[in-house]
Amino acid sequence: MFSFLRKPKTPTASLPADEPSVAASADPSGTGAPFAQAKKWLQRLEWTVIKRLDGQLQGDYRSLFRGVGLVLADLREYQSHDDVRHIDWNVTARMQTPYVREHQEDREVAAWFVVDLSGSVDFGSGPTTKRQLACDTVLVLSKMLTQHGNRVGVMLFTGQAYAQSVLPARSGRRHLLHVAHQLLHAGQSPSPGPRTTLLSQWLSQAHSLVRRRSVVFVVSDFISAPGWEKNLSMLARRHEVVAVRLHDPLELTWPDSGMVLMQDAESGEQLLVDGNDTGFRNRFAALAQQRETALRDSLAHAGVDCLELRTDEALDQALLRFAQLRKRASQLNTGGGPQAHRATQAFASGRSVHA
Repeated sequence: MFSFLRKPKTPTASLPADEPSVAASADPSGTGAPFAQAKKWLQRLEWTVIKRLDGQLQGDYRSLFRGVGLVLADLREYQSHDDVRHIDWNVTARMQTPYVREHQEDREVAAWFVVDLSGSVDFGSGPTTKRQLACDTVLVLSKMLTQHGNRVGVMLFTGQAYAQSVLPARSGRRHLLHVAHQLLHAGQSPSPGPRTTLLSQWLSQAHSLVRRRSVVFVVSDFISAPGWEKNLSMLARRHEVVAVRLHDPLELTWPDSGMVLMQDAESGEQLLVDGNDTGFRNRFAALAQQRETALRDSLAHAGVDCLELRTDEALDQALLRFAQLRKRASQLNTGGGPQAHRATQAFASGRSVHA
């Protein structure tokens, strides 16, 4: 009753449920909150992904990544089974009795994300694009790392030779919201040139910027000109590197789709292809398989673990499998059984969490 007297409600800006990574502005409603959409995006991921992982990864955190040093935990008297290299000679001289040091490994790490947001990651054959998957992954991993006291830094590359933005490694919720805000708006403004994947130059810049030993996540689809393998190996010598590879099912097999006009997302080159041609589909699948093999060999040669994320799979399940494989592989150093050895061989061969 009297509904015609009511003022129409002003629509408020909100993130779509299936497209959290695309936004037009930081605060379209004009409320003055610069991280309004970032907060909504983070809250949605906390309920849909992070809460599930927290419930299934209890006790697994300390075995995922190594710290940068040791912390003195205690001093006690020497026993017959102790290693003589652990004797504290200063305390021994004062107490006139041999004393040994007990150390605890420092688990706090600094994590850096080298994020590829070039033109090729805008592709997606379903409701989720590789860009959305990359942004969700970076924010989820950042949240899980910072809630344990670790620091997170981000380098965003949108197709130019150098990073569009570099966020120093910090912790705290406000820094996490700043990361989400930068991910939402990276590459939104039109650039004068093509958004080309220059993975070799990006890895070289990451090697020069990150000085202290850290965990480096290279988030990319690795569709780039050859030659980046050397810089990845150099980065892996100093840091613990994890390759987060993004791909779409349509990049491996071509469907029976008829005549389709395709355009390269980075160069703009167009090509008319016939999806009904069986020979074309077979050649496409063969070339895609060759690329998969070459990529796995390159990652294995660099000694880099690979986390493969598909646009048609749940993010929490992929991260859970990856964490379980890393835990099994780390058991080999502490006398793990055949399962740990097989997990280590899977990483050495460059296989993904889906292997």
